[in-house]
Amino acid sequence: MRDHIKILGILNIIMGGLSASLGLIVMLVMGGVAGILATGVQSGSASDLADGRTAAPWLGLVGLVVAIFLVVLSLPSIIGGWGLLKFKSWSRVLMIILSAFHLLNIPFGTALGIYGLWVLTNEQSRQLLESGGTMPPVGYVMPQTAPPYSGTQQPPQSF
Repeated sequence: MRDHIKILGILNIIMGGLSASLGLIVMLVMGGVAGILATGVQSGSASDLADGRTAAPWLGLVGLVVAIFLVVLSLPSIIGGWGLLKFKSWSRVLMIILSAFHLLNIPFGTALGIYGLWVLTNEQSRQLLESGGTMPPVGYVMPQTAPPYSGTQQPPQSF
C-alpha cells in the first residue's frame, strides 16, 4: 500500500499542477485578447474601437478571476499530494474529500477519484498514514537477535 499512496500523491500533484497551468493559460489568453482590443489593432469604425476599449478591461478581469479560481482550486490537490508523499496523517482525510470531488471531473478526475478512494479507505493505508510511514511492510518479519553466549553453550566456531 505504501507504493499506492506515493503514486496517488504524485498523480494528485500532477492533476493540481495541470489545473493551475490551465488557469495561467486562460489568464494569458484573455489578457492577450484584452491587450489587442485595447490597442485598437482591428479594422473597423470608431464605434468598434470604442467598444473594444470598453470591453478590454472586463475581458482581462474575467481572465484574472478564472485564473485565480483555478489556481486556488488546484492548491488543495497539490498540498494533499505532498502530504501523501510525506505520509502525513492529515493528508488522508483531505484526500478522501478531494477524491470524492475528483469523481465529478470526467474522465481523468473520475479515474483518479476512484483510485484515491480505493487506496485511502484501505485499513493498511490508514495505519500507514497514522504511523507517519514508519509501519513495516506487510509480511515483514522482524529479525531475531541471537541470545548472548553463556558458558554452558558451545561457543560459535569460526572457520
